[in-house]
Amino acid sequence: MTADERISAQERRLAEQFARVDETALFNQEKVLNAFKEERVALRHFNPSTGYGYGDEGRETLGRVYARAFGAERAIVSPALLSGTHALTVALFGVLRPHDRILFLTGTPYDTIRGVIWGTGNGSLKDFGVESDVSELLPSGKPDYARAEKLLAEKEYKMVYIQRSRGYELRDAFTVGEIGEMCAFLRGHGFRGCIFVDNCYGEFVEKREPTEAGADLIVGSLIKNPGGGLAPTGGYIAGSAAYVQLCENRLTAPSVGGEIGSYAYGYQPFYQGFFLAPHVVAQAVKGGLLIGGCMESLGYENFPKLDKLPADITRAIRFRTEKELTAFIQSVQDVSPVDSFVKLEAWDMPGYDCKVIMAAGTFVAGASIELSADAPIREPFTAYFQGGLTYEHCKLACREILKKLA
Repeated sequence: MTADERISAQERRLAEQFARVDETALFNQEKVLNAFKEERVALRHFNPSTGYGYGDEGRETLGRVYARAFGAERAIVSPALLSGTHALTVALFGVLRPHDRILFLTGTPYDTIRGVIWGTGNGSLKDFGVESDVSELLPSGKPDYARAEKLLAEKEYKMVYIQRSRGYELRDAFTVGEIGEMCAFLRGHGFRGCIFVDNCYGEFVEKREPTEAGADLIVGSLIKNPGGGLAPTGGYIAGSAAYVQLCENRLTAPSVGGEIGSYAYGYQPFYQGFFLAPHVVAQAVKGGLLIGGCMESLGYENFPKLDKLPADITRAIRFRTEKELTAFIQSVQDVSPVDSFVKLEAWDMPGYDCKVIMAAGTFVAGASIELSADAPIREPFTAYFQGGLTYEHCKLACREILKKLA
């Protein structure tokens, strides 16, 4: 079977899932359009600002657009949030105080956030006296509610942390429905603190966001889903007004909070990227399904399984050897529009405990809403594939990847 024949077979197989993805994109596009209209977005909101940024209408209105679209009371959307990890860090330090305790309900969090929580002598939460407990997931990849119930009965927590995406694990991302069940469980067992969701890779994959299912705060990166491939940098924090205001005080200073913040390059890419995000996310989801189907047809196990829609834009693909893993990551780089000629090598990336190899031939450096893939060099050898600004690019990439691996 040729690569094109294999792709056509998978497109027929996935037709129903593709239709459901398109339906979600239409729903979310209307939601975002209505947010723009209700906040009366105008050309003046794209203008740059300098200095303190007092009265910066572009910044303030962008935050309100995000809040409306995400069903939140308030939102920070800022180029001063440099990555998803940075946005998460600002939010954690904004809400938590010395001697507070945090419960990680969905197991040990993603690699780069571990140093933020448990680092020694680096200004981590632990250094500041914030204590924590981890409720590891069951073998099924679902929360261990019995363990969590015991911890909630024994200790008082200021925050419960939920990681929506899989990170470098093989579990499926949690759906908004599952996150809603977690929120209901927590409230049903007397928890009255902050339910905090790392929402990276999940925005617009479903019709609801976790803030519409009981979460108090959601946090993410603009060079992932909500930036739509146009945002050049930045992150967001959205949710309860009281908690977001605490985060504003940490992002800037307690005396000025969300009143300051300028951006000398203008806000058009942030607005336009957010407007395009529902469509771009749908393209990435369909591209991930296609890659998954084709890799499965070659005998490579991948997650999530193809009989259900994914809850984020990532796909985990398991390989037998490091050589196969590296060849796949290199093949993604080879079909990228930027730096396609680069020959990749694993390296010691900051925040990781092993070497990582990363394909990111992207217009915005490191943007994982664009076609990209990365993998820690450790067993089981698993590549984490994500993104794709257009389904057509994903399809062309899939063709070349199949030619090389078949």
